[in-house]
Amino acid sequence: MKRSLFILMLVPLLLAGCKGKATKTLLPNVSGKAGEVIVVMEKSQWEGALGSEVRGLLAADCPWLPMSEPLYNLVNVTPGNFMNMFKVHRNVLKFEINPQSPKTAVESFSNVWAKPQCVIQISAPDSEMALTLVRDNAPLLLATLEQAERDRIIANSKRYEVRALGEQVRELFGGSPHFPSGYKLKKKTPGFVWIADEKQYTNQGIFIYKYPASGAADELSGGKIIAHRNEILQANVPGMFEGTYMTTGTFFPPTVEYIHYRGRDFAQTRGLWEVENDYMGGPFVSHSFYSPDGSEIFVVEGFVYAARFDKRHYLRQVESIIYSWDWDTGEKEEK
Repeated sequence: MKRSLFILMLVPLLLAGCKGKATKTLLPNVSGKAGEVIVVMEKSQWEGALGSEVRGLLAADCPWLPMSEPLYNLVNVTPGNFMNMFKVHRNVLKFEINPQSPKTAVESFSNVWAKPQCVIQISAPDSEMALTLVRDNAPLLLATLEQAERDRIIANSKRYEVRALGEQVRELFGGSPHFPSGYKLKKKTPGFVWIADEKQYTNQGIFIYKYPASGAADELSGGKIIAHRNEILQANVPGMFEGTYMTTGTFFPPTVEYIHYRGRDFAQTRGLWEVENDYMGGPFVSHSFYSPDGSEIFVVEGFVYAARFDKRHYLRQVESIIYSWDWDTGEKEEK
């Protein structure tokens, strides 16, 4: 019963972002760094089994990064110290542990003390029950926080959008992600577009390309997706030196997950890219899906190169951009 309550609360959230209490006005903007979570619980609980479980879940290694980085940076705040400066944080995981608690549940809210904010509250009569709630609902806890982080990035992409880039992509593919300021067109052919935000020490890139659908049952399998990826990138993404080009790293085989997200179905591929005959590399994530008429496979991919820096937030940013794909409905957006 406890688990089903949480599922009922969070499944709508995963479809439309954190849902909240009554709409509030004049809320301050959220504080804190991207990828950071305030965890409100007593120090003894933080240092015990409950805190260990939360850290093992939320601060586990972020997958598909070449170096170890946590999924989230956690900051423990005791209930007595949970004052205004912490209440306006972007992500709050709040434990209400009280033997007199009228309910045992996990609930999610948005924009409680600030905006755009995601607050998850776990209510339980004791630490053991709170631990059980965390374990039983671990995937949904992760998905809630990830969706909140993604929605903030997408909102910023739309707020500071370079509309001309999306228009060029829509001309070729009938849809486009939302590209924020800083991104520029690097290459455009009838079936391939490369858009990137390149700085002195970092490179965040987006590829959009297509190829004919074969009609085979396994054409969105990992092997087929990677074979097409390698062929298209070899032809379109050269390295710095002659005979070098982007390809897929093989030391850690890529993984594929099939996702239904806000009315769209796609194969999400994660892996590491590298440059053939060179030493550059980094993480990538791609979405492969059918064109509206089913005749072609479209691929939208984000990749990161940041040799001197942690890569988690850079990857989360490009991943959010590819999640922002919208089909062109023919209606002009208001500027």
